[in-house]
Amino acid sequence: MEAFETYQTPLSSRYASKEMAHLFSAENRFYTWRKLWLSLAVAEKQLGLPISDEAITQMKQNLHLDVEQFKIAAEEEKKRRHDVMAHVHTFGVVAPAAAGIIHLGATSCYVTDNADLIFLRTALTMVLRKLAVVIERFAAFAKQYGDLPTLGFTHFQPAQLTTVGKRATLWIQELLWDLRNLKRARDDLGFRGVKGTTGTQASFLALFDGDHDKVEELDKLVTELSGFSYAYPVTSQTYSRKIDVDVLNPLASFGATAHKIATDLRLLANLKEVEEPFESTQIGSSAMAYKRNPMRSERICSLSRHLMTLQQDALMTSSVQWFERTLDDSANRRVSLPSAFLTADIVLTTLQNVSEGLVVYPKVIARRIAQELPFMATENIIMALVKKGGDRQEAHEKIRVLSHEAAYQVKQLGLENDLIERVRKDAYFDPIKGELDVLLDPKSFIGRAPEQVDKFLKEWVEPALADNELKAGIDTARKAELSV
Repeated sequence: MEAFETYQTPLSSRYASKEMAHLFSAENRFYTWRKLWLSLAVAEKQLGLPISDEAITQMKQNLHLDVEQFKIAAEEEKKRRHDVMAHVHTFGVVAPAAAGIIHLGATSCYVTDNADLIFLRTALTMVLRKLAVVIERFAAFAKQYGDLPTLGFTHFQPAQLTTVGKRATLWIQELLWDLRNLKRARDDLGFRGVKGTTGTQASFLALFDGDHDKVEELDKLVTELSGFSYAYPVTSQTYSRKIDVDVLNPLASFGATAHKIATDLRLLANLKEVEEPFESTQIGSSAMAYKRNPMRSERICSLSRHLMTLQQDALMTSSVQWFERTLDDSANRRVSLPSAFLTADIVLTTLQNVSEGLVVYPKVIARRIAQELPFMATENIIMALVKKGGDRQEAHEKIRVLSHEAAYQVKQLGLENDLIERVRKDAYFDPIKGELDVLLDPKSFIGRAPEQVDKFLKEWVEPALADNELKAGIDTARKAELSV
């Protein structure tokens, strides 16, 4: 019952994947701290400090915490008001041979900041793989409907025709930019490394009796043991909080993309042209049994707005880090960094679920085109008349008068658009009446949309997804299922 008696964030308890939720869990955090302490001890021993083999062995054998160790750590933190020292003590309890050398020469940010950089890099990798799957799913949708004409909208008013697939390429292009930005952020990440209390490495210089080369080698060894190619050349007590800005910016930008896609789908659902998946037992409204609400797209919009705001936390935190550090970043980052990745993870899963079950209604789309196309075809009709020797200005006036009459039928009387019937009945248009069906073919109004779709998928999407890392993610991806 305890889980029901205290607040739990729905990000982890209701929506997020187990993998992302575990990444930011207490178990994984403190396991990572212990791995960092082990790497530090291994490197220090390699460089000549008197650390026993038994100490290293005991540390290796006790990287994972059990329930009893969590209790010890909680009691210690309550007493000391210091989480890192509480866990130094707890690690020493289960690895007594190492108790005197755990955290040797380090400051708290050695484990907290380096662990955060490990989490950020891992989380970005997880997001990239899920994003690649979403792009692949939408690409398949764009290919399938690349030549299906549909009414375009500017200002959400009927505009020139496009195709269902071409509209999807606009979504995919933004997702590709997000893929690029997130990959750049991940690949740019460095390690804080072994820098000491204010970043001067003074404590380590003392440990190695003033040997600068050994201190530099220690920094390099720990960085390599932690799987990073480089460490930031200079830091304060922390790595610069501007790094968090660089990470949260592309996540927020992806949030904007996801919100735009989901908003388009919500509008299309209202038009009954395209719908997100709707299960046979799903209920749209507790009162209105007929309703099919786009709840998945609404969830995407809801969480994307939250994702976009978290960027501000990183910006404001970075701007107020006085001199070598302050502690007003800590509590904020404990909330904002996991929240950003949990939220992005949920949005991606939901977006994948939507992309895998989109339903298109061609007959509804065709009916809406038929309602608007006669007005859009007026220029084609005028040009056809001119080609037959007609006067452009006279033809324009004729079609203008008939268009207004047809508009009256639609707007004032609620009737169908009868412009073409009026054209067929007017003797003035006799020279082109045999061409009207061709002039009104929707496919003659979509320009190069089908060709643009094919070229975009071949020259931009396929190369982007050919990356071995992303391809592996796509090949192993399963159909996205929502827990709620």
